[in-house]
Amino acid sequence: MVIAFHKPYGVLCQFTPDQPGQRTLADFGFPKNVYSLGRLDMDSEGLLLLSDESGLNDRLLNPKHAHQRTYLVQVEGIPDSSAITVLGEGSIVIRGHQCLPCEAKILPHRPEIPPREPPIRVRKEIPDTWLQIKLTEGKNRQVRRMTAAIGHPTLRLIRIAIGSFSDPSLTPGSWRKLDVDDRKRAELGSPR
Repeated sequence: MVIAFHKPYGVLCQFTPDQPGQRTLADFGFPKNVYSLGRLDMDSEGLLLLSDESGLNDRLLNPKHAHQRTYLVQVEGIPDSSAITVLGEGSIVIRGHQCLPCEAKILPHRPEIPPREPPIRVRKEIPDTWLQIKLTEGKNRQVRRMTAAIGHPTLRLIRIAIGSFSDPSLTPGSWRKLDVDDRKRAELGSPR
């Protein structure tokens, strides 16, 4: 079984809290024996897959499989074309790791997404920009570190697709089981 979940902001991607009062995956009524396929930082939102099938983690997360993940990223300031080129060309080094090339572009319009609770910080004198970034690797806080490396810190980060699977109807905190067609779009193969 594979489950698509829209992880809300402030939820830890594990079933046991690190600190008392912390929201975790245990708060959302998932079936027993599922685990998250990959992670989203506590301050990131969006599509997270969970499963009870062993072997999917490697298929989804190992960069050799080039399994793409798509993010909407709200950044501080307005990146110029050279900053977007740097994001995409694979020249950013984070903690000794050279990031693989990715797709990065500025979105011409704000995406239609619900506001975050709590809202992001807003600075009247500094504009913000929405980017779309598609990666085939997922190091710890990679997107945030990449945008910081080009001088545009991330304000909000939302994963919207895994492979070609997305489900805009999922609202924060909601989940559903994937059917065979969903699994194909997420490039996860047939159920066991």
